[in-house]
Amino acid sequence: MRRWQQRHWRERSMAERVELQSVVTWHLSIWVFSLSWLALPLVGGLARRPVPMALGALLIAVAFGQCLAASRLIRPALDHYLGRAALPPGALRAPVVLLALALGTIVALAAAGGTDPATVRLAIGSALMPFGMPYALVVPVRVFLRRSALLAALVVAAFAAVRGDGLGLVATVAVTVFATGFTLAAGRCGAWTLSVLWEAERAREIEARLAVAEERLRFGRDLHDVLGRNLSVISLKSELAVQLARRGRPEAVEQMIEVQRIAQESQREVRAVVRGYREADLRAELAGAQGVLTAAGIACEVRADPAGLPAEVQSALGWVVREAATNVLRHGDAGRCEVGLRMLEGRAVLTVENDGAVAPSGDGGSGIAGLRERLAAVGGTLEAGLVGTGGDRFRLVADVPLTTVRGVTS
Repeated sequence: MRRWQQRHWRERSMAERVELQSVVTWHLSIWVFSLSWLALPLVGGLARRPVPMALGALLIAVAFGQCLAASRLIRPALDHYLGRAALPPGALRAPVVLLALALGTIVALAAAGGTDPATVRLAIGSALMPFGMPYALVVPVRVFLRRSALLAALVVAAFAAVRGDGLGLVATVAVTVFATGFTLAAGRCGAWTLSVLWEAERAREIEARLAVAEERLRFGRDLHDVLGRNLSVISLKSELAVQLARRGRPEAVEQMIEVQRIAQESQREVRAVVRGYREADLRAELAGAQGVLTAAGIACEVRADPAGLPAEVQSALGWVVREAATNVLRHGDAGRCEVGLRMLEGRAVLTVENDGAVAPSGDGGSGIAGLRERLAAVGGTLEAGLVGTGGDRFRLVADVPLTTVRGVTS
């Protein structure tokens, strides 16, 4: 179970992990404040009389309901803030009723002298926290502050009518301001950070799609340049051959021979384009990976000299570098990446290692599996997995025998 949880966490993107951490923190804050600010002080400071005991039990029950309602509202409120979905109608009805009931019970408890003033002030803060945390995500900041000020004025007025000592009213104002300010800062700032991360995530996806589209356009232009002229010539010569054949002219055979030659030449040129499209230059891929990772704020160190390697080996290892750099950008939280190429007893060994380890989503799928197929075609192998203490680094090792390749190509 623990391994599944760790793998599930590592498979998440940066934005998904920050969102999960923020939501869990909000949930914990709601329950922790209710426990530390209400339940514990109230149990220790409640007067042992029937009325205070009944009011205290009611207040704890209402606080429990507030926490449950807030826990159910946090996710819809966050989705509403991020623009994913509209807040369900009537979602705030239960929290508002529970807040009013909690504050009314606290005022009644203070009027009955059921507990000490400090416990009453903490109870006010504990009642405001569960409501304010999700509510800060639902309304604009100005509306939140304006309504919070109105609520604080009503609370102070109620306690002034019950127990109107000046120091107690100042403490009530301080607790109310702290509770509303804390919920606004914790909820709104965290949600704003999430919105920025998700926007960056969407920008990265768009950039990847644009890169694919640009590559497709390049491939299309290359094919058009290769085939466009030749197909036009084939069409013209075929039409000419038809006209000559209808007239019984022997030149028709010569025209068809020329058409055959141009068609065969076109086949060779198309194969060359496809071969160039599929093959990756290792030196160019190393420079490209270093440039892209550095631009993304990831320190990339490359220790590799592909000079003298057969073209098939460079092409296969170039694809390894490209896939590894993509995985570091998309699936990891890396701060440093190291790329090394060594020659060991007639073998070329390429190693790509990064911190912020995340097992790539292509592991076992099209990504890593595709690389293994490319390496197998030249007699190579690929190993990928987590390494280091606690599995905090990801290492990808490609091993290609040079002698096998040279034997195949010779």
